[in-house]
Amino acid sequence: MIKRSTSFLRNLSLLASIVFLLASCVKKIEKDTANLKLWYQKPAKATPIRPLGKPNKDDPEWLKALPLGNGSFGAMVFGDVNKERIQLNEETMWSGSVDDNDNPAALEAQAEIRKLLFEGKYKEATELTRQTQVCIGAGTGHGKGANVPFGCFQTLGDLWLDFEKENDYQNYQRELDLEDAVVRVQYSQDKVTYKREYFVSHPDQLMVVKLTADVPGSISFKSTLTRPELYQTEATQDQLVMQGALSDGKGGKGLEYITRLSAKNKNGTVIYKDNYIEVKNADEVILYLTASTNYVLDYPNYKGRDHKTITTENLKKGKEKSYDEVLKEHTQDYQKYFNRVSLQLTTSLDTIPTDVRLKNFKKSTEKSDLHLVELLYQYGRYLLISSSRPGTMPANLQGIWANQLQTPWNGDYHTDVNVQMNYWLAEVANLGEMHLPLFDLMASLQEPGAKTAKVHYNAKGWVVHPVTNVWGFTSPGEKSDWGMHVGAGAWLTTHIMEHYYFTLDKEFLKKEFPVLKGATEFYMDWLIPDAKTGKLISGPTVSPENKFRAPDGSVSKICMAPAHDQQVIWQLFQNYIDAATTLNITDEFLEHVKQAQQQLQGPKIGNDGRLLEWNEEFEEIEKGHRHISHLYALHPGFQIDVNETPEWATAAKKSLDYRIQHGGGATGWSSAWLINQYARLGDRDNAENSLKTLLSKRISYNLFGQHPPFQIDANFGATAGISEMLLQSHTGEIRLLPALPSDWKNGAVKGLCAKGGFVIDLQWKDGKLTKAQIYSKNGGVANIKYKSKIINVNTLVGQNIDIQL
Repeated sequence: MIKRSTSFLRNLSLLASIVFLLASCVKKIEKDTANLKLWYQKPAKATPIRPLGKPNKDDPEWLKALPLGNGSFGAMVFGDVNKERIQLNEETMWSGSVDDNDNPAALEAQAEIRKLLFEGKYKEATELTRQTQVCIGAGTGHGKGANVPFGCFQTLGDLWLDFEKENDYQNYQRELDLEDAVVRVQYSQDKVTYKREYFVSHPDQLMVVKLTADVPGSISFKSTLTRPELYQTEATQDQLVMQGALSDGKGGKGLEYITRLSAKNKNGTVIYKDNYIEVKNADEVILYLTASTNYVLDYPNYKGRDHKTITTENLKKGKEKSYDEVLKEHTQDYQKYFNRVSLQLTTSLDTIPTDVRLKNFKKSTEKSDLHLVELLYQYGRYLLISSSRPGTMPANLQGIWANQLQTPWNGDYHTDVNVQMNYWLAEVANLGEMHLPLFDLMASLQEPGAKTAKVHYNAKGWVVHPVTNVWGFTSPGEKSDWGMHVGAGAWLTTHIMEHYYFTLDKEFLKKEFPVLKGATEFYMDWLIPDAKTGKLISGPTVSPENKFRAPDGSVSKICMAPAHDQQVIWQLFQNYIDAATTLNITDEFLEHVKQAQQQLQGPKIGNDGRLLEWNEEFEEIEKGHRHISHLYALHPGFQIDVNETPEWATAAKKSLDYRIQHGGGATGWSSAWLINQYARLGDRDNAENSLKTLLSKRISYNLFGQHPPFQIDANFGATAGISEMLLQSHTGEIRLLPALPSDWKNGAVKGLCAKGGFVIDLQWKDGKLTKAQIYSKNGGVANIKYKSKIINVNTLVGQNIDIQL
């Protein structure tokens, strides 16, 4: 877990937020009928690490390994028999270093670019934009930044257990139990039954592996720690230590890291020698592993954590406890989050291995696999608990799991949908604490983002473009076609108010208000009036990664006033207005924001009835484009709603249908977004079809989502989308079963959260609601809708109420 370099008051406020959320947990949830396990009858093969130089490709065996994590440490368990591999990650294993990438030439060219765009000279505007509206230096290294200052999230290395056997084995089973976050492996070999248990403890900051056998003296192996580069492993008196320093991207040393491994045996012997541990003839062995870097989330220094002392102490304290004690504390810590929500869609027992189940579904998607839906839903919650905890870094493009030196797209934080999608499930799926690391990252971007805002736009406040990293990168990318997405700060900061809308935690809002205001200040300065309409518009900018044919015949991405900008800025302004009102702030700036929101151009509908993506009705080059950024206002925003703005909602649906007809939703995260979008429209059939598309085309055998390659946003987006099918509260009205698929005839969900601090339990039979209960954390009126019925329920703090509909 990383050390924060923040004030005492900020830490106290963070603690208050955590205590508030823990205190509001609902009653214990009963277990589902079917076990929530990913289970297999074959190991993942402990194949060699994919070599550097082959980015954006996954090791197929790695996609069979099972993930463990505690927010700061991750592991992928292969479960191989004769030679076990556990691939390791630490949240701050980043190459690179702080770098000044702001471009002084950007500002002076913007007026000319706008002039050219207004004159319809898109070709010339695009050329000038490509020359000037970019960062200086290597930027992200074109998504391959391991050896440039931007850096890359990298593997920590591998723990190997070599049993020095080649014999056959029988009765193999491997499982990840989502209910206790433990991986278990069992098999028989040479008339001995072997068992292994693996977990990563948050309370003790350790990975623990227990090996047992039913015949005394049967456990013998050699263990070592390796990494593809920049490491040294050596044995000490009672530890195996791997350590080194990563590249800073400038020819020098960057972050330092250390990994410590130690063993506790029952009978037999343990020897620490050279670069390995050797165990001979033991009855039982428990391995303890801890790791850290010297990273601190503190711009511009980012170093200073005493990683060597911290890992030494964690290892010592962990070994002093019994295995049962460490496991019990781990289980209690994990289950206090996981057990808040249950989803039951089937009462059938799970008798089919997960890989076989998924393979069967891929062959025929006409029928639903309801247990697979249950697994995918809870797996998303499991992965968020495992990759994002209070005080850690946020979940990145791969959560906390990466097995390469050059992770796809640097394993960074893409801020044009991906890192936001990682947290769509946090509030509704009752994991609000896991949202907190995203706010820490935003806070760390204030200073570098303010510098970028001044240099690039001569604006107040702060800005970030479509990517950031652990080094405070806020400049545009090295290519303007994708790097001039300027709406990221607005989109990111809407998460602040989402957390508040669900928790009503004023102390949290007070702490985060300066971040929200800084983003608002930037967009207030960046907007300009359209000479023709007088409406406030933004630009030059892009609609994330999409392109059009301009009136001058050129193909362009650069434009003025794309729908996405208009929508995220509207949402930001509404969030700011709500926040200021909640905190009793009344000043001139607030009035200016209110006026500016009214002057925004707003959504526009084209001649064919679709919502326009750009300010004019341009020809789309890629009609099935993966991004659906111009529908942000439908989801995750709330400017467009089926009940409150039906004309815009109809146009949004036509846009979605058009994208699907032309091949849209092909990537994992795009399919996941479609689940959410269609759910917001109340279109249960297309929401379920999007979920089936994801499951049949973009889910690996370990249920990791695929762009491809692996990106975790599809997992998180799917869980959010399933939640949206069952419960919605984006407008403040709590809608029950708004997009329940016809295949989900009977079921129950418990523990979902709604805005206003409410927790909802639902049951249904034959597609009709049979029972609903609301728990109120804060009291107040709950406006509840089921189909055409609407009731207002007055609640008291801590009250459970059965809803009669």
